[in-house]
Amino acid sequence: MKYLDEFRDPDLAKSLFDDIHRTAKGQWAIMEVCGGQTHSIIRNGIDQLLPSNVELIHGPGCPVCVTPLEMIDKALAIAAQPNVIFCSFGDMLRVPGSEKDLFRVKSEGGNVRIVYSPLDAVKLAQDNPDKEVVFFGIGFETTAPANAMAVFRARQLDLTNFSMLVSHVLVPPAISAILDSPTNRVQGFLAAGHVCSVMGYWEYEPLVEKYHVPIVVTGFEPLDVLEGIRKTVRQLEEGRAEVENAYARSVNYEGNKPAQKMLADVFEVTDRGWRGIGTIPHSGWKLNDKYRAFDAELKFAVTDIHTAESPLCRSGEVLQGLIKPNQCAAFGQECTPRKPLGATMVSSEGACAAYFQYGRFAELDRDVIALEPA
Repeated sequence: MKYLDEFRDPDLAKSLFDDIHRTAKGQWAIMEVCGGQTHSIIRNGIDQLLPSNVELIHGPGCPVCVTPLEMIDKALAIAAQPNVIFCSFGDMLRVPGSEKDLFRVKSEGGNVRIVYSPLDAVKLAQDNPDKEVVFFGIGFETTAPANAMAVFRARQLDLTNFSMLVSHVLVPPAISAILDSPTNRVQGFLAAGHVCSVMGYWEYEPLVEKYHVPIVVTGFEPLDVLEGIRKTVRQLEEGRAEVENAYARSVNYEGNKPAQKMLADVFEVTDRGWRGIGTIPHSGWKLNDKYRAFDAELKFAVTDIHTAESPLCRSGEVLQGLIKPNQCAAFGQECTPRKPLGATMVSSEGACAAYFQYGRFAELDRDVIALEPA
């Protein structure tokens, strides 16, 4: 399949591994920002085949995982109301709130529906004028344009029975928060290719200048990830800090200008809470004044819901790259995909889910299994 099989070629992978082994002399810690990249890394054993002096740190790049607990509880409160059709992508239905999840609300009689596009929710609002239709709009810059378009379209159609529960987060402020942390160990970043396909990579240049860390735009197939690592290691060894694009087949410097225009029309920047991390200033979007009538938080008066995380769950430390999932005492014990404590265990992009799915219950000795340098 074009743009798939050729990016899983084992011979090319070996040549990239060999180059990384030859190049890496220092001790380097690199963070992949995207949960999709994390799953590719763990599924293909990339982290185990790198030289022992190159560590991959899993970052807060799973949109489901970073949706704050209080936002999940707000979704549950809205979805339980009798006149509401609550719409969401499927990966949010098993994310635990304080006491239950959306599947439980559905089993208790709530009208919770999985949709494949926010425009499906707009169509439901058209077809059910006697119901309040709410779409759960979460994610990074990748999913935001479609969500913005749904609100834009609802306003065009004058749909007073449609609203959106918005919990959008932004990548650059999260990178700043990680680098500003006194516990930070990250020396370079693999940026999420799908985010950059929307936003471009011009907005990473100020971060590189301020913190002097390499940022390499990276895709999701094994060879994509290895090329991103190779470019990052080479910059670190040469003492450079630049923004590089290792995903040119999908990303350009400016990004998708029409999508950015739609985002600017519908949203405005706001402080946003991140699950397990806390509030990061200017790290999210909310509906602006022009579209405020479509804000489900205001419409259903759930703005005052506040909650606390489980004391057993260390997903916040996982999302900040401070620990690996299998270093949490609850991993695979009190916390499994069937009875998760945090979203990182149930999301299709969650680091804990990747470790559980691919049997990473203990750390392996990479020196034993790594490829020998050429």
